Amino acid sequence: MKDLNYMSIAEDAMSRIKKGAFLTVKAAEALNTMTIGWATIGFIWQKPIMMVAVRSSRHTFGIIEKALDFTVTIPSGDMGKALAFCGTKSGRDVDKFKMCNMETADGRNVASPIIMVPGIHYECKIVYKSAMNPAHLDKKYDEVLYPQKDYHTHYFGEIVACYETE
Repeated sequence: MKDLNYMSIAEDAMSRIKKGAFLTVKAAEALNTMTIGWATIGFIWQKPIMMVAVRSSRHTFGIIEKALDFTVTIPSGDMGKALAFCGTKSGRDVDKFKMCNMETADGRNVASPIIMVPGIHYECKIVYKSAMNPAHLDKKYDEVLYPQKDYHTHYFGEIVACYETE
C-alpha cells in the first residue's frame, strides 16, 4: 500500500469516477455502499475536499446523515458487475457486500471502511452538507434529472487520507 498526493491523482481519479466508484458509509452498526458516477475534488476552506452527492431517496442517505465521514473507492480493475449491482440494488433489500463478494477494510483515519479492491481510496471527514434548493436549479436539469423530485444533498468531506492498494 502506498500513500498518494491527492492532487497528483485528482484528474485521473475524476475521469475514473465517471465509470463508477463506491461511496461507503458507516454510522453506528449501519453500513452501506453505493455506486457514484460523479463527485468533485478541490481545495476549499484551505483544505483538500471531495464532494459527493446522495439523493434523499437512497438507503445511503439515512446512514450518511448520521455519519461523521465517508470513503470513496475508485477501482483500478474491472468491477463493472459490482458497480452495476451496487448502483441498481438497495442496501435496504440486499447485502451488497455479500452479493458482490466484496470485503471491506478499516479506514486509516475514519470509521467508514474502504472496499478492499485494487484501486485508489479516499477517506473523507464530513465538514459541510447542503441540500439542493430546486429553486436555484436550471429548469431543464430539474425536468430531466429529477422527475421524482428526490434532490441530492451534497456532502463535503475533508480528504484525510488518499492511498492506493494493489
